[in-house]
Amino acid sequence: MDGSTVAPEDTWTVAGRTFRSRLIVGTGKYKDYATNAAAAEAAGAEIVTVALRRVNLSDPSQPMLVDHVKPDRFTFLPNTAGCFTGEDAVRTLRLAREAGGWNLVKLEVLADTKTLYPEMEETLRALKLLVSEGFEVMVYCSDDPVYARKLEDAGAVAIMPLGGLIGSGLGIQNPVNIRLIVEQAKVPVLVDAGVGTASDATVAMELGCDAVLMNTAIAEAKDPIRMARAMKHAVIAGREAYLAGRMPRKLYADPSSPLAGLI
Repeated sequence: MDGSTVAPEDTWTVAGRTFRSRLIVGTGKYKDYATNAAAAEAAGAEIVTVALRRVNLSDPSQPMLVDHVKPDRFTFLPNTAGCFTGEDAVRTLRLAREAGGWNLVKLEVLADTKTLYPEMEETLRALKLLVSEGFEVMVYCSDDPVYARKLEDAGAVAIMPLGGLIGSGLGIQNPVNIRLIVEQAKVPVLVDAGVGTASDATVAMELGCDAVLMNTAIAEAKDPIRMARAMKHAVIAGREAYLAGRMPRKLYADPSSPLAGLI
């Protein structure tokens, strides 16, 4: 490619919606909505997740998320954080659609309060019901390639395996499984949960993920705005490295300069 050739814009698409930013940020853990909005801007995010049970969307007597994180600037992705049964999750998203007209949603059904690990049987059951009702469902799930395929077969528009436990900051615990999920999926794959710092986000993107979703890693950083900027660059770097194709790993050294013909 010569210097005059302009590369096509690197975008990704989910449920017919196309985005430039591959970093999705959350809401609800920041000290206030103004900081949340500033972090989302610094991250360059186009999608923000909205924990319907934890943020104020309807009570004008209290600070409201939409006064700071503007719906005309960001795509809101309602999620079912805090739901532990399929019925609870489905009910929550039905209310979200009635209240805000949201059809693209994130489903998560949790197994217990200690690990917040996804309860996959309930998740699959809820997904099938939501798909039958016309929702476009992005699904938080375990890093199990078999269950990831089941979710896709059941109609999920994106697969969102955890990198580590929600809010743990442990980073990508099972890169092999994430890579297997990426290789088999025909829908976008996003690492969701576990990211703690910029290098974790880069690893997720180097594995071939389409995007990364995070909340705590930015919200609980000492300087959330600066961390949001770091995450923006980390995601870009990881994506570029993935597209570039890394050098092969070798058992022995390979000199940068040829050894033959030395004086």
